[in-house]
Amino acid sequence: MMGRTAYTLFLVILAFFACESSNKSIDHSTAHVVKKAITVPSFNNDSAYYFIKKQVEFGPRVPNTDPHLRCGNYLEAQLKRFGAKVTTQEFSEQAYDGSILHLKNIVASYNLSAKKRVLLAAHWDTRPFADKDFEDRYLPIDGANDGASGVGVLLEVARILGNNEMPNTGIDIIFFDGEDYGEHEDIENVPFKNGLMQIWWCLGSQYWAKNPHVPGYAAYYGIVLDMVGGKNAEFHKEGGSMQFAPKVVKRVWDIARSLGYSNYFVNSNSPGITDDHIFINRDAKIPTIDIVEYKPTSPSFYFGDYHHTHRDNMDIIDKQTLQAVGETVLFTIYNE
Repeated sequence: MMGRTAYTLFLVILAFFACESSNKSIDHSTAHVVKKAITVPSFNNDSAYYFIKKQVEFGPRVPNTDPHLRCGNYLEAQLKRFGAKVTTQEFSEQAYDGSILHLKNIVASYNLSAKKRVLLAAHWDTRPFADKDFEDRYLPIDGANDGASGVGVLLEVARILGNNEMPNTGIDIIFFDGEDYGEHEDIENVPFKNGLMQIWWCLGSQYWAKNPHVPGYAAYYGIVLDMVGGKNAEFHKEGGSMQFAPKVVKRVWDIARSLGYSNYFVNSNSPGITDDHIFINRDAKIPTIDIVEYKPTSPSFYFGDYHHTHRDNMDIIDKQTLQAVGETVLFTIYNE
């Protein structure tokens, strides 16, 4: 499915002519108010698919491993190639098992002079074990959908921003690290840290929300993408998004509907989940939504049956789903 180029005309041209007789000239005294049409570049789902495949080819992007290091370098290089100002945050965090993870958030900024900014984000690390699988439950997964799909869509957005006229709004794309290093399914009680309950997931967004790449950083709103490439995926209005940013949810879902993607962006609510958007809302105070797959009939309760298993590979990635999400995001930021 190829992307489309669309034009949105915001204001109708008003033209009033005085034609009282056939030999009377046109009255040009009436004002004509025109606002320039916005051109939204085409989203290329083949390109997004390629970026997902490229990540998977590095191997599981588990912190403290060579595939993680090489993929991080690749993401930085691509974003610079696409004309972004790239900032990295290298930091260390303790994992639930006591190990120290060496992590890196990667930030790409466009239209630096714009005061009004929009944040787009996804996580680039992968689950260190397939703890929802029946075999090899302690081996890492490819993470084609859970991790690489959101990054792939946003890499394509970055490529588009670098090769086309910018939207009026400044755009910051963040690839968070350490999102998927939460406790294994076999652990019955969540470990405490310093006597306090600790959320071991979303380590990168927890760090960034308290230590933004620019001191005092603020954005008009944010959109997090997670598991956005599965075939026949459905994205419902996630509970945390509705709690913190209902107007942003409405705007994005309305745009998706206008583009013909209501079968993907379903007009119903889903339970809230712990994902990167929670910490952006809670700590950075930026109203942020989560576009995340929801399958209530799945054995995994929330996500598809591939979730945190070895079935999360390129076989489940669908270009039409990538198109629906990528095009919706592009129309949202270009019509801001």
